Amino acid sequence: MPAADAPVPSFPRDAARRDPLPPHHPADLAAARLESCADARLPPRIHARLLRRGLLLLPFHWNALTRSYLRHGSPRSALRAAACMLACGAAPDRYTFPLALKAAAQAEAPGSRLRLQLHAAAVKRGLARHPFTESALISGYAKAGDLLVARRVFDENPHRELGSWNAIISGLSQAGEPMEALALFHELRRGGMVPDDLTMVSVASACCVLGDIGLAEQLHKCILQCQRSGRLDVTLSNALVDMYAKCGRTDLARRVFDRMSVRDVSSWTTMITGLATHGEEQGALDMFDDMQREEVTPNRVTMLAVLSACAHGGLVDRGLGLLKQMEDGEIKVVSTVEHYGCVVDMLGRVGRVDEARALVKQRMPMEANVVIWGTLLGACEKHGNVSVGEWAAERLVEAEPWNNGVYVVLSNIYAAAGMWCEVERVRKIMSERNVVKSPGCSL
Repeated sequence: MPAADAPVPSFPRDAARRDPLPPHHPADLAAARLESCADARLPPRIHARLLRRGLLLLPFHWNALTRSYLRHGSPRSALRAAACMLACGAAPDRYTFPLALKAAAQAEAPGSRLRLQLHAAAVKRGLARHPFTESALISGYAKAGDLLVARRVFDENPHRELGSWNAIISGLSQAGEPMEALALFHELRRGGMVPDDLTMVSVASACCVLGDIGLAEQLHKCILQCQRSGRLDVTLSNALVDMYAKCGRTDLARRVFDRMSVRDVSSWTTMITGLATHGEEQGALDMFDDMQREEVTPNRVTMLAVLSACAHGGLVDRGLGLLKQMEDGEIKVVSTVEHYGCVVDMLGRVGRVDEARALVKQRMPMEANVVIWGTLLGACEKHGNVSVGEWAAERLVEAEPWNNGVYVVLSNIYAAAGMWCEVERVRKIMSERNVVKSPGCSL
């Protein structure tokens, strides 16, 4: 790794900022290094060097520092950099507040007042109506669950640009308000604005929530009409695959997938997930085999979809083999508790609960969670395995002593085995611990 002081190529400066610095100034070179560095350890070092040498001279330099921290997953450091910029008297520009708002969304809880403070600062400096800042404000409020404020920011500007439309449509779609998102999309179209790929991805997401195939086909037609290049972007194509799959039309999803000239891991994962979700387990596994032949590296979500397909299709040997490949590093995905949970579910469905317990006890490198214990307990109820049921119930009670469902299921296991004394014992324990059975549950 080259040292932080190594020479770097000059970085093209924003012409709009009227930069008074001469070409190849050290401050600009340092900003260029921040923009290009791939090592997360470098930004703090370059930051310290810039402070020591007094090289944080212009908004461009501060923004480069904030953006670098964000890119390397350090939103709190990014926020501190933005705060220092304001405290030092540097005038923020059109990029400053969008970066700070993005950092706030990643670092702060939804109820944090920081978003309001940044909004007020943007208003004070006359930047709140700039398209970049306005769309960032709308997106930030929407992601924090404050849709009313997001909508107010959107409505207050009668001259809003496409970025603001995209932000509010995306925010509403992700917040589970698909009808309102679609209504705004129609309003955008009636106003004569031409949607871009980001708009269409958000609208496709809204169609996914509704599951309306007629609406999905209309949107697909609209997308093709609005396309200038005649070729769909991979992200938009992925959204169409997901939309058709969630509407139950895996045939149409496959048609879009097959026509894609470029496919990334999300393309394959979306198609595999769609097939697995709709009972086409063998099709999902065949798709995964094609993915491997194309030498596309799967990710965590891909493997969850494949293992889920194995579980629902009863393909136990294939599922166990895939997990073994993950454990051995043949498949370059680190096994998580969710992956082991899929395999426990797979074994439980076919009655191999003792094997599922052995997997949890001997092969899982992490602690099991309540989902795994619950899955195992449910399998024991279905297949009448008392010993494993007791083992799973004991751990569930330790984790969730208030959960009355554990006692109900354990009692059902005992009752199915004719162990009535144990049924009575469970009832007594519930009484002693003041655990109340939910209405509708048998005991």
